[in-house]
Amino acid sequence: MAETKRKKTIIANWKMNFTMHEASIFLHKLSDKVKAKRGVEVVLAPSIFTLQSLSLQVKKRQFKLAAQNFYWRDFGAFTGEVSIAQLKGIVDYGMVGHSERRHIFGEQDKDLRDKVAAALRSGIQPILCIGETANEREFGETGDVIYDQLVGGLTQVTSEDMKNVLIAYEPVWAISTTQNAKPCTPEDAEKAVEMIREHIRHLYGKKAGDEVRVLFGGSVDGDNAAGYLGVKGVDGALVGGASLKVDAFNSVVEKANALVS
Repeated sequence: MAETKRKKTIIANWKMNFTMHEASIFLHKLSDKVKAKRGVEVVLAPSIFTLQSLSLQVKKRQFKLAAQNFYWRDFGAFTGEVSIAQLKGIVDYGMVGHSERRHIFGEQDKDLRDKVAAALRSGIQPILCIGETANEREFGETGDVIYDQLVGGLTQVTSEDMKNVLIAYEPVWAISTTQNAKPCTPEDAEKAVEMIREHIRHLYGKKAGDEVRVLFGGSVDGDNAAGYLGVKGVDGALVGGASLKVDAFNSVVEKANALVS
């Protein structure tokens, strides 16, 4: 049976980089260089304070915008926070549970499930990031971690909601900024992604498991992108360091373009 046709999605996670002026210049350079084919969606996730200005500059048919983080309450006395409701009309996506949010800022499943639900009620598609650490992998806990993080993040999600949810598998042990990082092979990625789809099928049915977009995020760059994007079940990439260089990021997009007929 042929695999379900799903859109390829390439996300540039700029993390805490670029001033507003630098972000504007970088977006201009990307606009000149990056040309995605129909069937490939390119998403930019700049730091939160640049989102509004970039939303006025960005060509919406060329790029979508994503929030790297947000608070799950819609409004209220929460000094320093930005709600997903305040980002409505600016972003199409919101990242939830990135490894840095989990392991540096201590976000728990109870926080993440509320963020996923908040994004959905605001009409914004959440990108739930999941993945195991080196210790968890060493002790053979990859499958358990994937299951627990999926269930923990999707507790308030219905089968109907799942069509608007993306999953990003990012093995923490393979991220270049992690101490003693090791590359994740395409074979490792394929096993993990199939686990994710099987869990989604079990939780939400075969249709949801077949149709959910699953991205890979483990130090993806222009040199290894083809290998990861060619893995069965992988629908795109969450790109970190390489997204800060025009040519490197464009190379990833071009690899995705090559897979779209």
